[in-house]
Amino acid sequence: MKKRIFFLFFILMISSVYSQTQPMKLVKPPYLQKGDTIAIVAPAGILKNRKHIIDKAKALAESWGLKVVYGKHMFNQNHHFAGTDAERCQDVQDALDNSNIKAIWSARGGYGSVRILDQLDFTKFKDNPKWVVGYSDITAFHNHIHNLGIETIHGMMGTSMQDKPEDIPETIETLRKALFGEELKHVIQSSKYNREGKVTGQLVGGNIAILASMLGSDSQILTNGKILFIEEIGEYKYSIDRMLQSLKRAGYFTKVKGVIVGDMTKVKKNTTPWGSSIEQLILDIVPDNIPVLFNFPAGHEPDNRALIMGGNTKLSIKKYTSEVEFK
Repeated sequence: MKKRIFFLFFILMISSVYSQTQPMKLVKPPYLQKGDTIAIVAPAGILKNRKHIIDKAKALAESWGLKVVYGKHMFNQNHHFAGTDAERCQDVQDALDNSNIKAIWSARGGYGSVRILDQLDFTKFKDNPKWVVGYSDITAFHNHIHNLGIETIHGMMGTSMQDKPEDIPETIETLRKALFGEELKHVIQSSKYNREGKVTGQLVGGNIAILASMLGSDSQILTNGKILFIEEIGEYKYSIDRMLQSLKRAGYFTKVKGVIVGDMTKVKKNTTPWGSSIEQLILDIVPDNIPVLFNFPAGHEPDNRALIMGGNTKLSIKKYTSEVEFK
């Protein structure tokens, strides 16, 4: 009897360790089809004087054969935010619960998603998954929904249409491909800072500041056996280092398979020079045996290519060209 109890305890321990090191298989929401309806909502920053830009985003989606509805409170103004927390929460909740809505497209980021995250009820969303799309502050949603076991899309938002469509062809086309389930493969020129290697795993991550702000919450992600994507805007190098050190201490780089570094936009200059490039700063944090891809076009630049967060990702970093492919 004692041997049997010990054996069962041993199996449970092994299963527990295995479950912590093996990423769970995520649910892929249904791809869009012509005639489907999507909702544009503003879970974070204010959209003051930007309705004409959001209308362009609506027209773009309609050109793909989709129907578009706006969040009821999307153009409300509450100081920094697109309406009160309750109003923004209601718009997102309505879109999550409505089975006729097949995708939720964020109008913009800024700041504010974390203020409503814990007020949302994802019960109906889990029963009827749909694509959630955005970047920057929407990293909060990517992380939280990843932990619910559902894939999302890191890609352009409504305000991305402030640029002329002809100036951002890859930004637009890769989002369309991601939404409609077409082949999504990115081939880019390799950086001299890259660490070569080939790995496959689920993609997680997003904006560094938001990743750091999720630490210690239910929205903190596990990176074991996964590929981590990071990007940032408007920070000092020491601030980027501080946030990445926090992620490192939380184990983000301990058992990660690979790292994709997106745009590091508008890095501020401190009065005291940091002393190294942003690339070297990152390489000093990521363990030597982990492949790292730099200069991936995703983040706060016009060329902002879509990524399937939680998707099975093939990362191939070579001397001259590198590839990121979703299977």
